[in-house]
Amino acid sequence: MNGDSPEIKEEVLSEIRDDIDEPAMYKVLLHNDNYTTMEFVIEILMLVFGKSPEVAVKIMLNVHHKGIGVCGVYTYEISETKVNEVHTLAKQHGFPLKCTMEKE
Repeated sequence: MNGDSPEIKEEVLSEIRDDIDEPAMYKVLLHNDNYTTMEFVIEILMLVFGKSPEVAVKIMLNVHHKGIGVCGVYTYEISETKVNEVHTLAKQHGFPLKCTMEKE
């Protein structure tokens, strides 16, 4: 017999689980400019963010009319990767599309 009571084990496990916090989440944002085409923004939204054509058009229109649009909410690392992907693709296609992330 090991001498540990089941109540003590359960209490310790419960305390450990309570200390685990969810990771911070970040919004990935696209910013309007006068050069990037609407079609390219839609392509980015479908390719990088996995949006359907209908949702991509809605987000693109937000970017166009409001100056900014939310592409999604992700953990820091995923948000950072998506921002870098957008900038890389935009640069390859000769567009100055700006993509940022901000803590939610």
